[in-house]
Order: sequence, then structure tokens, then C-alpha cells
Amino acid sequence: MRFLLPVGLIATTLAIAPVRFDGDKVLRVKLQDEKQTKIIKDLAKTSQLDFWYPDATHHVAANMTVDFQISAKESQFVQSALDQNQMHYEILIHDVQEEVEKQFDVKEDNPGRHSYAKYNNWSKIVAWTEKMVHKHPQMVSRIKIGTTAEDNPLYILKIGGKNKRRKAIFMDCGIHAREWISPAFCQWFVYQNRMWRKNRSRNENSKCIGTDLNRNFNVSWNSFPNTNDPCQEIYRGPAPESEKETKAVSDFIRSHLKSIKAYITFHSYSQMLLFPYGYTSELPPNHKNLAKAAKITTNVLSTPYETHYTYGPRASTIYPTSGSSLDWAYNLGIKHTFAFELRDKERFGFLLPESQIKSTCKETMPAVKFIVKYILKHTS
Repeated sequence: MRFLLPVGLIATTLAIAPVRFDGDKVLRVKLQDEKQTKIIKDLAKTSQLDFWYPDATHHVAANMTVDFQISAKESQFVQSALDQNQMHYEILIHDVQEEVEKQFDVKEDNPGRHSYAKYNNWSKIVAWTEKMVHKHPQMVSRIKIGTTAEDNPLYILKIGGKNKRRKAIFMDCGIHAREWISPAFCQWFVYQNRMWRKNRSRNENSKCIGTDLNRNFNVSWNSFPNTNDPCQEIYRGPAPESEKETKAVSDFIRSHLKSIKAYITFHSYSQMLLFPYGYTSELPPNHKNLAKAAKITTNVLSTPYETHYTYGPRASTIYPTSGSSLDWAYNLGIKHTFAFELRDKERFGFLLPESQIKSTCKETMPAVKFIVKYILKHTS
């Protein structure tokens, strides 16, 4: 799982050549039993399988469909091993680099300006926030809550005028909300390494860069031992809230806790609507209420384009995870927390084309509005 817009970075050294994925493939394998599960795990030890779903080897289990990226150099060996063991697979993506380039399939009407139909870089997003504040000074204000590992600013937008009935809904990406939104988290992955999922902090005594920010929150942080390797994509960091980005968001939410009624986070991909818990199979006390809201929300979401979403607790619906912002916010006292896993689940995975941005927003926005109305109705 990757953040759609993970918290605020940009590439500071433009001279670094972008990472390419020429000839890399993405395979999807339906694991029938424990034997096939072991084969995939063994292949992961001998070949560099970059798991797209689930996000790490230790989550792989029998009767699960797994998606993983494999380099051009090793793809023939991996496919031969699957064939020899009579394991059914399909090639979702034949050349990852081609899909990376085809992802930017919307022509820019005004190059250099923010577009709601494009993947925007950091400078465009910052300019957009400034424009919103200037255009709607009575409704929008911008607050700097901290900086990233590379000292780029982290902003929060405050949306809405004075209203005694106003209740804050905190959202971690750029979709208009009732009150607090964080308009962007990361740009390194767009222009330097499209498959990057961590921040850019340096790890002591390791050549590997970055921490998975959605493993760095202070909730069951050390419950999964496989997240303690700095070279792993799901590295949890040296300590809870060790990262400047995580610390900034956590401090902001704690300081506004009395006014925040919900926390909504956006990731990709899988088309799911998740709620706590991720670190345990136990259900939260208000499970029935969360499930009811999620069920109606997914029905609302499917209306425009018949996009099918599943819903449920994170641990059983997608896979167990520790240190997530979703569980952290819930345990902090925000009893309505949801995570959207956006499009798609069939063809593109993390490489959703720009041409699907508008339709994704058009189906997701009514769902978000329903959650907001539902929470406002069912909270004091």
C-alpha cells in the first residue's frame, strides 16, 4: 500500500537521474495453498520481488492474490519457476517504464499551472494553496505545521468560515473537506523514483534511505519485527514519531483534538474503505457504527461509474499493519477514522493514468461528503 500523496517531500537535487524500470513486469499470482505460498516466499529471498499487494513478504498467505514487480533481469527466472510449479499467473504490466510514461496522458492546457486533472509537482501545489488563500481569504487560511526530512515546508489548509456548529474533519490529502486538509505529502516518487514509498530521512548506520511514514505512528509500533530493517520498504523508523513529517502531523492533531471529529486518509490502490484496527483482529467498540457508515459510503461511491469498493476492518480486509495513522488517530480519541484505498484493482495498480483522476474524484467526493454528514449527524 502506498500513500496517494505521502507527507511533503520534493527532490532537492535535480541533477539526480530519475530511476527507470525498463522491461520490469508486474505479475499477479493467485496462491492456491501453502505450498505455493512457500514458493513465492522462497522466490522473494532469491529474487528482488517488489510486492505491490500485499506490501511485504510476511503478509503473503494461502488463498491470497499477490501482485509484485520483478526486474527485466530476473523476470524470466521467476516466470519459469512459476511455470515449473504449475502456478497460474497473469502479467498485469509488461513494461513498467512504459506505463510510468503513459501515466501522464492528459495534455496540459496551461503548463506551469496547477491542474485538477494532472499529477502536480510541489511548486504547483504550493502555488495553488497560495491562490486559494488569496482568492478566498474569508474561507481559507494556510498554516505551516513543520518541515520534511529535507526541510521543505508542511502546510495545512483551514477551510470554512465562522460557524458555531462547525466540527473539524482532518484529511491527509488534497480533497476539499469541512475544515483541515493537508494538500500534499511527497513529490520524490513522481519525478525521481515512481515506486518510492518512504520519506527521505537518512538512517544511522545504514546506506538505505527513508522511513515508511505510515508505520511510524505511535500505535503498536514494534509489533511486527519485519518492519525493523531500514532497507525494507515498510521500515518503521528508529522510534515512534521519529520522522519530522509524522511528528508534525501528530503534534497538530493532538493540539486540535477537541475539535476534530474524524480522520480520513487516502492511499492507493485496491478500492477499499477501511477502518480500525490494523494491528489486531479485535474490533473497535463502535465497530457496528463504522461498518454501517462504510457500507453506505461504498454504495454512494459506486453510483457514478459502478466502481466496486469493499469495506471492513483493516487487518482482516487488506492485511495487518502496525504504526498506521488510522489506528493512532482512533486510539487518540477520534472515533470516526477511515482509510480510502483508491483506484484501481485490475490493470494499473500504483500507475493510475491521469485520465482517471477526474472520475476518481467525482466518485470519491460524494462518498467523503456522506461520511462528513453522517458524522455530524451522529456526534454531539
